[in-house]
Amino acid sequence: MKTTHRLFLAVAALATAFASTASAAVETYEIDTAHSSVGFSIRHFVSKTSGSFGNVTGTIVVDRDNLEKSSVEATIAIASVNTSNEKRDAHLQAPDFFDAAKFATATFKSKSWKKTGDDSFDVTGDLTLKGVTKEIVLKTKLLGFGDGMKGAKLSGWESTITLKRSEFGISAYTGAVGEEVALTIGVEGILKK
Repeated sequence: MKTTHRLFLAVAALATAFASTASAAVETYEIDTAHSSVGFSIRHFVSKTSGSFGNVTGTIVVDRDNLEKSSVEATIAIASVNTSNEKRDAHLQAPDFFDAAKFATATFKSKSWKKTGDDSFDVTGDLTLKGVTKEIVLKTKLLGFGDGMKGAKLSGWESTITLKRSEFGISAYTGAVGEEVALTIGVEGILKK
C-alpha cells in the first residue's frame, strides 16, 4: 500500500513538473506601441513616398520550444498614419484612401508559422484592411529575446511584405500613385507577467 502511495505521489510530482515546464515554454508578449510600427513605401510619379503607422497593439504568443506553434494578433490604428506631411496624412484617412472614419483599424491574425531558416518564418494569416480580408504571408525574422528596462523581458521581430493596394479597395490616383506598397513591420513585445 505504501509503495503504491509513493508511486502515485512520484507520478503526480512528475506530471506537475512536466506541466510547469510545458507552460513555461509558452510566453505571451504584449506589443509595445512605443517601440513598434508599420512602415510603408510606395511609388509617387518618378519617386517614392514613405511613412508609418505608429499605433500598433496586440499580442504574440510564443512557444519557445517550437516557434512554429506561435501566434500573433495585431491591430493598427489608421489615424496614426504619419508621412511627415499633415495635409497628406489627412488625405490618406479620407474615403478615397483608407476611409478611417468608417474603417478605424486594420487587423492581422496569424493562422500558421512555417520555419524557413534559423530565425526566419513565413507567417500566414488574415489581414483585414478597409473592410476587405485577405490571406497574406509575412516574411518574418526573430530578432531575439532579451532584457529591457526595469526587468522587462522582451522579444523583437521584423516582417516584410509587398501588397497590392487595389486588392483592398484602395485604387485612387492610379498612375500618380503606385499599385504596390512595400511594408516593413518592426515589433517589440513585452512579456506579460
